[in-house]
Amino acid sequence: MSEEIIVPDVVQMKLLKNLTLVVYVLYALSYFAGITAIIGIIINYVKKDDVAGTWLESHFRWQIRTFWFGLLWAVIGTATLVIMIGGVILFANFCWIIYRIVKGWLNLNDNKPMTF
Repeated sequence: MSEEIIVPDVVQMKLLKNLTLVVYVLYALSYFAGITAIIGIIINYVKKDDVAGTWLESHFRWQIRTFWFGLLWAVIGTATLVIMIGGVILFANFCWIIYRIVKGWLNLNDNKPMTF
């Protein structure tokens, strides 16, 4: 299977890279103001077609998965607080999300795609 790689111009790639960085920042800020993660996921879905076929597409996929799996584990952790395992789940989720933000940010800074 061969995939067509789209090579947009340098200015467009710089703008898309900056936008990807903004989404990482929004996710990180969500620990202080939760609404920023929602803004980040909206940006991911709205601009997803713009990064299709570029190395930034892997970052968008990474960010989208981080949001949805983080939300899933937050719901599970909150639901299980009454049986005293929820705190552990929420803490593990917190650590996992921070790891994903940092790993993604570092790869973005090095102009590397995310590997799965």
